[in-house]
This record gives sequence, structure tokens and C-alpha cells, in this order.
Amino acid sequence: MPEQMATGTAIPGPLPIDRLRSQPVAVAQGWRRPALWAAVAGFVVLAGAAWVALTGMRPSYDAFGWLVWGRQLLHGELNTDGAPSWKPLTFLFTLPYALAGANPQLWLWMITSSAAALAGSVFAARIAYRLTGPCPRRQWAPLVAGAFAGVAVLGLNGYSHQVLIANSDPMVVSLCLAAIDSHLSNRPRLALGLIVLVSLGRPEGWPFAVLYAGWLWRSIPSARVLAVGALALIPVAWFLVPALTSHSWFISGDLALNSRNAIHGDKLLGVLGRLRSLYALPMQVAVAVTLLVAAVRRNRQWMGLAAAAILWVAVEVAFAYHGWSAVARYLLEPGAVLVVLAAAGLGRLLAYDPPRGGLLRIAPAAVGLALVVTLIPTARARVATAHAQIAAGRHDATELARLQAVVARDGGATAIKSCGQPVTLVGNQSEVAWVIGLNVGNVGYRIGKSIDTGLPIVVLKPHDDGWQVRPIHIDATDAARCERLRTDSAFGPPT
Repeated sequence: MPEQMATGTAIPGPLPIDRLRSQPVAVAQGWRRPALWAAVAGFVVLAGAAWVALTGMRPSYDAFGWLVWGRQLLHGELNTDGAPSWKPLTFLFTLPYALAGANPQLWLWMITSSAAALAGSVFAARIAYRLTGPCPRRQWAPLVAGAFAGVAVLGLNGYSHQVLIANSDPMVVSLCLAAIDSHLSNRPRLALGLIVLVSLGRPEGWPFAVLYAGWLWRSIPSARVLAVGALALIPVAWFLVPALTSHSWFISGDLALNSRNAIHGDKLLGVLGRLRSLYALPMQVAVAVTLLVAAVRRNRQWMGLAAAAILWVAVEVAFAYHGWSAVARYLLEPGAVLVVLAAAGLGRLLAYDPPRGGLLRIAPAAVGLALVVTLIPTARARVATAHAQIAAGRHDATELARLQAVVARDGGATAIKSCGQPVTLVGNQSEVAWVIGLNVGNVGYRIGKSIDTGLPIVVLKPHDDGWQVRPIHIDATDAARCERLRTDSAFGPPT
């Protein structure tokens, strides 16, 4: 590896901020043009909208729950006792989107989540490009590193699935990478703001907010008010709304306990195994070699990023010991940082120009090509998986459209609610709540148990991409009116 790997600033580290600003990275100057990045941002938004339209994606359980939060607060009826667990980040979007109405709120959130996920690829490319550094004799090396990083982040195992169900985890990945890019661009205040947004999306971000605010307090005295305010915002956002709208201010943690996805064996090995599942073996080797070389070269910048990834994993291990699920999607953030480092390592390798000619001059390119070739089978598997998930998303879109049609045919949400409690299967609870206009916790999810109570209910049961509606135990005075709700939607693939 070249000697350039021995240079860099810490993230965050003891380097004074005035010194940090006096050492700009020359290769990144062209990347600061406002017009260029405004165009890139516009392209990402359009790409997100195109992705939503072309894939036919629809939200999953959690995302429908977030949509419910925004709509129910507007009606003064928000109750966060039911799943999903409270998450302030998504609420920042679903609340204003609810002002536009139900369907516009749905589409705005899907476009936002998709565009935010795609933005992660852009920030990954920027970071890898910057970390590769100036390469006068091989100017293409940073570009290759950036392209590799952008594709590698999108290729993390499970990333495309989270995008297709409008989940927020890819958005948090993008915010993490944007915070790193902002710090490397000597914009610490912006970096802190982005870390706060990360902390509103995942509690694993809290330690980073504290550490970075502390570094900012020491390095930039004029930013101390900002640092204190940023830290104060995090607990307020996480605990005030649940305190006002649920039985416990700690409802998020309560709902996260006893998950079926919790690790039942060794917690440390379980979390590390889930982290490893994000990569194919060749990428794991590339990450390990990059970190080893960075450690030998004592590159504070690169090791700072590696330490940040390790800290996130350590927090996840602690959560696993506490009883929370620590699922693989909560590890996408450190996974993305590590693949970006691997991409930068590839860039440094390609930039290395041996003093002696001959075969040594082509050795770096040969090693880089070998890495790419060994990842092709994984890339093909990821594409095939995404294709299957897109097909499933289209089925979900059909099912949602038919649910809305059935509710409209039966006289609307008011007619259903007036006859009894809506009840469905657990996986459709938040979807039905969003369509009918209830909090998720007000929709039953155990059909048999609800029938046994003898109370009036309206069962909305999904079947073959359609819905069966059955009023049960209806009061005699409402029997004639509510019996009209009994209906079946169209079933099977749309014609």
C-alpha cells in the first residue's frame, strides 16, 4: 500500500478545529460545487420516485405504523401503545405528509425513503473518493474507489429489501455517511445535526451524538450552545411524545423486548455473525486487509472510522444482552462504513505505483480485478433476490388497493368502525389501521380470540391478494345495516 495511508485527521480526534480547516483535501475541491450537488440531489429524488413507480413497492408493517402516527396526531387521537416502536425520525416526515391526505402521504413517504436510501450510495462514493486521496499518476483510482463504494453499500445483504418496504434503516445509513462526509468537509455543525438525526432514527446513535457534541464543545467554543441544544433534543424527541400518548414514556424499549428475532445463543457471536452476513467472504477479506494495513500505517482517519463502526456494534451487543433483537438491519450502518473503507483501500491499492516496472505495475490492478470478479456471484444473487422482492411488493400493492376498494364499497371507514372493532391478522394490523383511520393498537390481530370474546367485530382477512370482510356478533339493532359489510374483494393477480 502507498505511503498516503499514513496521513489523515481523526474523526473525531484531538486535532484543533483551526488546524483541521487549514488542511483541506485537494482532490475534493471539485466536489463542492453547489450547482453540481443540487443537480445530484435532484437526480436522487427523481430516481427515488422512479424506483417507487417502477417497482410498485408498498410499505411493510412498521412504515404503515409511522403513517398512522402522522395522521392520528393531526386528528388529536395519537396513541403509541401499539407497535411499531416509537421512532422520532420517521415522524418528522409522516406528520407533515399527512396534511396532504392519505394516499399522498403514502407516496411522499415511499419516495422520501427510497431517495434517502439511494443517497447513501452518493455519500459512500464521496467518502471513498476523498479517502483515496490525490493520485496524479492514476487519476482514475479515486473514481474507481467511489464507484465501488456506492455499489457496495447498495449491495449490502438486506439493503434492497429495506428500501422496497419503505423502512427507515437505509435512511439512517445515508445520514451516518452524510455525517462522516460533512466532518471530512470541515462542516462540524452540519455533521452534528446529521448525527442528531441518526440518533432520532436509532438509539445506537446516542453515544456518537454525545462524543461529537463533546468534541465540538472543546474545539469550537462558539458552537457550545448548539452542542447542548442538540443533545437535549434527543431525549425530548424520544420520550416526550410517548409520555403523552402511551402508558409508558419508555414504550419503545418495552415493545422491543421479547422479540422473536432476539439472539438466543451467545450474544456477542450472534451479533458478529449478523454483521458478517451483510458481506460475501471476499468483501470480508477486503475489509480485514484494509483495517490491518490502516492499523500498521497508524492512519488515524481510517482507524477513527473503524472505531466508530466497532462502537456501533458494541452498542448493539449490549442491546442484545438486554433482550432487544439486534437484527441484521440494525447493523447496516457499521456495515456501510466498513465497505466504504474497503473501497478506499482498493482505491489506494490501485493508486500505488511501484518504483520498479514490469509485472509489479499491473499487480494492483490485477488484485482489484480479482476482488470484483469474486464478488460477481454475490451481486447476481442480490439482483435475483431484489427481483423476487419486487414481485412480492407488487402483490402487496394489489392487496392494499383492494383493501381500500372494499372499505369504500362498504361505506367507508366510519361504517366499519360503527359496527364493531376491526380485526385482522397480525401482519396486516398497521395496514388496516391506516386505511380505516385508527391507531394500530385499536385494530385486533387475533381473529379467533376476538371471536371468542363475543363482542361485535368486523374481520378483514387477507386472502389471495384480496380481502374477505365478515361482521361477527353484531348487535341486533345494527344487524341489518352491518350485514351489508359482508363482502369479498377480487382475488388473485390483477387482470
